[in-house]
Amino acid sequence: MGKERGSKRTTILFNDEDRKFLDELIREGKEPGIKPFISKMFDIYRSMAIYDWRYPGEYYSGVSRVAFFSQEGLRALTELISEKDVPEAGRRLGKLMRSSMESSHRLDSSKRENWPDMLKRLRIYGYGDIVLRGDIVVVRNPFIDNIDLLAGFLEELLGCKLNARTKTAPIVFELKP
Repeated sequence: MGKERGSKRTTILFNDEDRKFLDELIREGKEPGIKPFISKMFDIYRSMAIYDWRYPGEYYSGVSRVAFFSQEGLRALTELISEKDVPEAGRRLGKLMRSSMESSHRLDSSKRENWPDMLKRLRIYGYGDIVLRGDIVVVRNPFIDNIDLLAGFLEELLGCKLNARTKTAPIVFELKP
């Protein structure tokens, strides 16, 4: 195997417990190997700015504090909102996310060329795998599974109007002209 230009060899010493854990992940097929695992950890570290975590359990993305929140908890809160107010609640959440992305990541939602980076950021935050394909937005494994809440959220975040083409995951939205 040839040496990659600009790469350096580094030795990492794992304690026994960590090495057993990593070996188990590899044996179970959850990780393909040590090098891909370390590469993935660096990607997560860079994308989530883990160096901004304040222990115990405080994480900030720019000005916004982020916490793990269960999908069931979100569903319970959504059920407390009247059906007619759900889209507006989604828009308010989208406005907050847009503001956070603009201030923290300098992503201007009015520029469509920024949308893929914004949608990638949503994936990193756990909102699901959301991709733009032409005038179609596909949401696989959505964290927000209420279609009206999700539509309001994405419409406000991206500054567009969406038409839901499917009601269950994968959810497909078409951009309205």
